[in-house]
Formats: sequence, structure tokens, C-alpha cells
Amino acid sequence: MENFGFWSVVITNFLIVLYLALGGVTLSAVLQLCNGRWRFQIRHLACSLAVLFPVAFVLLLIILAAGESAFPWLAHAHDEGSHLPGWHNFGFLVARNIIGFLVIAGLYLLFIKYQHQSEVDRSYPAQRRYRNIALLIPFFYFSYGSMVAWDFEMIMLPNWHSASYGAYHFQSNFHMFLGFFTIFLFFLHGSGKLVKGFEDYIFNFMAQFMLAMTILWTYLYFTQYLIMWYGRLPEEMGRYDAMMSSMSGLWWLFLVLKFVIPFFTLAITPNRHNPTVIVLVAGSIVLGTWIERYTWISGSVAPEYTHVPMSSIADIVVTAVVIAVCWFAVKWSLTRYGLIRSDS
Repeated sequence: MENFGFWSVVITNFLIVLYLALGGVTLSAVLQLCNGRWRFQIRHLACSLAVLFPVAFVLLLIILAAGESAFPWLAHAHDEGSHLPGWHNFGFLVARNIIGFLVIAGLYLLFIKYQHQSEVDRSYPAQRRYRNIALLIPFFYFSYGSMVAWDFEMIMLPNWHSASYGAYHFQSNFHMFLGFFTIFLFFLHGSGKLVKGFEDYIFNFMAQFMLAMTILWTYLYFTQYLIMWYGRLPEEMGRYDAMMSSMSGLWWLFLVLKFVIPFFTLAITPNRHNPTVIVLVAGSIVLGTWIERYTWISGSVAPEYTHVPMSSIADIVVTAVVIAVCWFAVKWSLTRYGLIRSDS
């Protein structure tokens, strides 16, 4: 438990990588269901991020293998008089996370396969099959995202719960994905390596999408606090109080990065037509989400068992390794599927 600050960084990195892998297919499915015409310009680039599933799976196995180090509640699971719900069963936690990951990854990869088939086969059965699996994606995203939210954040503090935490968690991470994907598109667009480019108005659409998700995230963020404060639930307010005292800097920082900067910048119409400004806002959202995830995870234990993120060599090294592996994996995916020109 003394190193829980380090494991908080590892879990945060896992969640970021996981939702980058999930986000591309989820965005493509949502645009397909909404019949967004601009989907044809970016959906292959979005789905290329599914290459991060293996990276996320390795991180998941490492975290599960860490046992009590990554899940401090395990140390008290058998204490006499302790009250831990059935969800706090380590064997069940390992099983549901591995099985859930394999199911969601399999479904998402099947979506990519059917998306490709729908492009080469214009027959009604192929189009219907693609439409049907697109309908499944949001439901599986919500269900799996809720389980991940509970296992890696909410129940880190036994007996604390929030009815809206699942929605708050997976919506926040989709918000992060939109920010990352905007940055991703910006640098690919400027690199001159894209085999098939896209129109500049895509950045305006991404800005509008991020603004909408910023407003929704703020609503879900405040909803939890409002219910617990207004309902006078001191046993549930304790977690908020602890984080806003011992981790007040991080708490207010991610609020500024995820709400104040995005909302007050993108609410100004000309800014939604300036790719440079949009990318800066996107970076704010991504950084804010990383800090948000770390705050909720690390804040589930007493302050003496954690530390400021990136204040140790171990934090920096593990994050750098994850970023490097993801970089090469995505570059391989883009080259492998002919989305960018190879360096040669």
C-alpha cells in the first residue's frame, strides 16, 4: 500500500489506453447510427486505435497480478467485522474483467470487420449486418464502462457508491477520446502522410462535439456531488471531502482543464473554426482526464499512502514506456492498413 501512488499511475494509464481503444469504434458506430456523412472521412483513422487493445490487456493483467498492491481493499477483505459487498471478491473481479475485456474487444474487432465488408459488399445483408452490430456498440460500451468504473475507481473505497458513477466515468473518458482524436487528426493532417485526407471542417465538428461533451461531463460531475450534499449523506460525502482537502490542487485543476477552459473557449464561435485553438483545448481535456482518473483512484486511500503524480522516477518511466508502445502500435496500424505512407 505504501506504493499505491505508483499503482494509481499504472491504473490511470491502463484506463486511458483502454478508452482510446474503445473510443475509435464507439465514435464510428455513433456516427453510423446518426448517419453523419463526415464519418467516411475519419472512421478508418478512428478504428485504427483499436490496435491498442493488446496494450490495454497487458496492462490489465499486470494490474490484476499485483493483487493487494493495486487493490488495497484486499488487505481488509477477511477482517473480522468488515462489511464488504459481494463485488469485493478478488476471484470474481479477475474473472469478470478478463472475460469482459475479451468480449468487448471481440465485438469491437467484429465491428471493424463488418465495416470493411460493408464497403466492398453493397448488398442488403452486408449493410444490415453492419447496422445491427453498430446498434450493439453503445450498449456494450455503457455496460462494460460501468463495470470498469466500479472496479477501478468506485469500489476502491469499500462501501462508497454513487448511482451515477458509471455514466460519469465512461462519459468522461469518451470526452477524453474526442480530445485525443482531435490532436491525432491535427498532426496527421499536418504531416502530409495521409493517403486519403479529410476536409478542414472536421475540426469544427470535433470542436462542437467536445463542447457538447464538456457540458454533459459537467452535469454528471456536479450531479453526484449535488445528490450527496443536498441529501445530507455524510458517509458518502467523506470521499469528496478527503479529496478536496488532501488533493485539492489536483481536484480543482482537472475541473479547470475539463470544464472552464473547454467551455469558455469553445463557446466562442470563431474559436470553433480555428484548428490551433481547438487542439489546445483538446490537450487540456486529455490532461484533465488523466489527472481526474488519478485523483479518484489515488484519493481512495489515506494521503500517506500516495503521492503527487509524476513525482517519482517509477511514475515517469512506466508512463513513458506506455506512451512509446502505444505510439509504435498506432503507427504500425496506420501503415499496415494503408492509411499513411510509409517512411520509405
